Amino acid sequence: MNAALAQCTVTTAAGVAAVAGLVVGGIVGYFAGRAGKRRPFNKKFKELPPGAVEIYVGNLSYDTTEDFLRKEFEKFGAVASVRIITNHFNNKSKGFGFIEMPNRAEAEKAIAALHNSEVQGRRLHINEARNNKN
Repeated sequence: MNAALAQCTVTTAAGVAAVAGLVVGGIVGYFAGRAGKRRPFNKKFKELPPGAVEIYVGNLSYDTTEDFLRKEFEKFGAVASVRIITNHFNNKSKGFGFIEMPNRAEAEKAIAALHNSEVQGRRLHINEARNNKN
């Protein structure tokens, strides 16, 4: 009877160790897989072509899409790129974004026309983006 009890204890201990190994291995594997997906903290700023302007757009509605923002700015000229900044974990908008326009005159016209205008129920804050390259 004692031999059966000892065998059961050994089997249970081995089972617990195996489960713990799987759990730890799963956690390590999860974080190892995410390591490639993380953005670096010291991300280099993209150099703009000569004459191009990056515009900061703040106080966006959380429902605003990049396509909608592109259409609003294309009324004033060509738009090279649009980025709405999102939360890394839930992919929801943080309420601001950036527009790149290749022509300074068109960009200044868009800034003057859209700054403090109301779009989707929110008063937009628009100005030329400032890069902190320090």
